[in-house]
Amino acid sequence: MSVVASYAIKGGVGNTTTAVNLSWVAASSGQRVLLWDLDPQGAASYCLRIKAKVSGGAKAVLRKDGQASQYIKASGHAGLDVLPADPSYRSMEHLLVGMKRPRQRLKEVLGHVVDEYDLIVLDCAPSISLTSENVFRAADLLLMPLILSPLSMRTMAQLRRYLKANGPKNMHLASFFSMADSRKRLHKEIIAENLGRRSGLLRTVIPYASDVEMMSVRRAPLPSYAPANRAAQAYQRLWQEVAKFLS
Repeated sequence: MSVVASYAIKGGVGNTTTAVNLSWVAASSGQRVLLWDLDPQGAASYCLRIKAKVSGGAKAVLRKDGQASQYIKASGHAGLDVLPADPSYRSMEHLLVGMKRPRQRLKEVLGHVVDEYDLIVLDCAPSISLTSENVFRAADLLLMPLILSPLSMRTMAQLRRYLKANGPKNMHLASFFSMADSRKRLHKEIIAENLGRRSGLLRTVIPYASDVEMMSVRRAPLPSYAPANRAAQAYQRLWQEVAKFLS
């Protein structure tokens, strides 16, 4: 089993669309996939038509007895299950502080479903926190969407520095450009300056597409309703890169 976390320090860069679309693409390729929606806003759960509610909330999910598996829901898409978000995930920090091995709890929760899935995808809320540190220790690959702006590139550098000083040695970081608009000069310049030259930067670029915004209207992964869309095809290529990274 491999764990991929869709994660960024700042919001609005495509975390949820990445998590939902990669999960669907992986499942459609024959993988048994679990998407854990860790964002209390529950956007990934909503897009997959799953109610963002867990009986007992974050406290129940984080218990050591492996009961989190009882909250997993089928998404309606073959091979793809969801561990939903819950509003109480906002208090996850406070719960973790009071637990033994507070930086390992998410990894321990996932350990109870290790034999049931080939891939687990974590949709993470933007932050650097104790919950984030749990994600870093649970993930094999931290996948970071970047929008094409100097500030977004700066957050990538900040995260690399943080992980070098504080992160686990066996976790890998990869990033990719998201919401690229070929009409914008700045976007083209940043891609030309960085693609193929920066370590850990994947070659796939996700283009801006209005169909991506329709995910929250259709409540479905983009490749499931617009497979010929350029962004949908880009997510297919992104999964191929990620799969090679994990192999």
